[in-house]
This record gives sequence, structure tokens and C-alpha cells, in this order.
Amino acid sequence: MPPRIVYLATADARGHLMRAQLLTHALRAAGVQVQVLTTSDEGARFLAGFGIDAPVLSRHYAVQFDREQNMLRRETDRNVAHYMFRPERMLRDIVRLRRWFRDADLVVNDSFHPALLFMGWMPGWRRKVVHVYGASLRHALQTNFSGRMPGFIAKVFGGIVAWQIDRSRARIEHDFAYDAPRHDGHGGHRLATPVAVVASHGTQEDGAARRAAVYLNPHFEEPALADGLEQGLAAAGLPAHLVGEGYAHRPHWHARDEHWIETAARSAFIVSAPGMAALSIAAVYRKPILLLLTDQPEQAINAGRATQLGLAHRVVVWRGDAPKFARAVTAAAGELLALPESATDAAEGRQGAIDRLQPWVTLLSTLATPATR
Repeated sequence: MPPRIVYLATADARGHLMRAQLLTHALRAAGVQVQVLTTSDEGARFLAGFGIDAPVLSRHYAVQFDREQNMLRRETDRNVAHYMFRPERMLRDIVRLRRWFRDADLVVNDSFHPALLFMGWMPGWRRKVVHVYGASLRHALQTNFSGRMPGFIAKVFGGIVAWQIDRSRARIEHDFAYDAPRHDGHGGHRLATPVAVVASHGTQEDGAARRAAVYLNPHFEEPALADGLEQGLAAAGLPAHLVGEGYAHRPHWHARDEHWIETAARSAFIVSAPGMAALSIAAVYRKPILLLLTDQPEQAINAGRATQLGLAHRVVVWRGDAPKFARAVTAAAGELLALPESATDAAEGRQGAIDRLQPWVTLLSTLATPATR
């Protein structure tokens, strides 16, 4: 029997789902059986666009955001508490997951779903659980209550979360800036965030090199923000390929585009929130990136690290003023267009993506092989 993996990808945004579909296709090509689960109907529809059938485990757990992608901390705390302590929610999901566990050699938790955090430290279950998470996400989770509760309580919470994570069979921490794979000898692995491999024979449309490739996750719904972004790019004289589920009703926007990464790899620059996936695409394909920053702790960390690592980028911050935001976008776009073009060609970017993806396939296949458990 080939190795069998159950992959739970949370649908809070779309980075976890993109990683899930990318790894699922690569693992299946390597002979591994993979079943993906997710946490919302919208997430299931997103995965279906990539040919992945993903049952919805639970519709109750989700990080909460407003229409401008600002994280709502109190609402998130309340949602997580209701999920964990109401028996028809997390307990029900654990009962359902037990059935998936029976037939699986490995269960992947991407990223930090509470049911699998619990099962990942329990005897019997923990030997099958591997947690997959961005380095900045783990830090944001463990410091969730810092500055919002007395220091002692915040520290105890962070310690409990860290203990839960580290009790699992394995942990895979990823980051857009990691290079060679690393292993601490105790189940902890560090890998570069995987990126889709663009087609080697893609045809570039006329003027594509002067186009901005825009992707905003579904939490972006504020009309004034979209107005400012569109106006800012237009004032810079730059057409844009616009993708965002929250703006699908607007002219020229697309809800989804399964080939967006190929467009991004051939664009003048990328526009996105500073998620790990977008920064990885920019790093691998050597594309400047305009980072749209809102109140999202994990992404604020990512934006700071982009500066430290010298990634070609500019940051614009949405503060509710559309005309001011548009002017900032225009200025940032002009600066990115003025940067020297990267010497990296498409073939180099493609090979870089392959080099990132293969260690994931090798590691997960090895962890899922019964003889290695």
C-alpha cells in the first residue's frame, strides 16, 4: 500500500489552501495517497478549482477579520473559545477526525487547527500528527495575549501552546527566506515556503511586463480600499490583473485565477498583503512586490523581515483614506518600476520553485512511510 496522508488546510485566507493543493498534486505524482480536508465551503470551492475534492471538517472555527483585513482579536478569541468548549464543535470534529486517523499514516495540520493541536499531543494520536506553519504565524500565536493580559498569563499561554506543538510527531516550519532544509534532530524541520512551478513554455502577452499582478485574499472587501488601489495604479500608468474574492462583483476583478502565479512571474511587480506565499513568489521569481499592510500580526512580521533581507519591495498602509492611499500606491509603483530589472530569467525561477517543492515531497513521503514511524 502506498503511504496515506490526510491534509487539513485551514481556510482563514488562501495561503494554506494554495500550499495544500500544490503539495497534494506533487505528492500524488510521487505515488502518495492524499485526502485534503478544509474548514469552509468557500475553501472547498477554491480547492475544487485546482482539481482537489476537500470535504469540510467544520464551519465553526476561523480567525476573524474585518472588511479591511484587520485581525479582530477579541472576536477571534471568542470564536476559538466557543469552538473549543462547546461539545458539538471541537469534540464533534475530534470524533470525525478519529475515523480519518484510522486509515492515515500521517495527518498534516496546516496551520494550527485547534482539534489537531489537541490530538497532536495526545498519546496514540500524536505519533501521526505533523504541524505545518509559517515561522511568523507560530510567533504570532504564542504571543497572542502579550500586551492584552497580565504578563504572567500571556507567558503561560505561550508556553502551553509551544508545548502542544512540540509534542507532535514532527513540525515543519517554513519561511519565504529559508534556504537549505534543516532538521533539529527532534522532529523539527525548516523548509523554504513552497511555490508553484510555472509552465516552461508559457507565452507572454503583449505588455505583460508592464502589468501589475494583484492578489488580495477574501478578507479584503472594503470598496474604498479597492478604489484607492485601482486609482493609484492607473495614475502610475500601469494596467493590472486584479484577483480577489472579496471584490469579485467589481468590474475588471476576478474571484479566482488558478494561473495567477504564472501571471505574477511575468509581471512588472506583484501587489499583495505580506503573506508568506506572496513573498515567496516574489523571492523565487525575483519580482518586486508592493505590500499592502493592514493590522495583521503575522503579516506585519513578514513585512519587517522583507526589509531586513533586502527583498525588492515597498509598503503601503491602508488607514481608511482612499485618496491618500491612492497617492501612496502611485508613488510606490513608480519606485518599483524604476528599480533595475532582475537578471534572473524564467528558467531560473522555475528551477528555484522546483528546488523548494522537492524537499517537501521527500520529507512528507518519508514521514508517511509506515516503516519510519
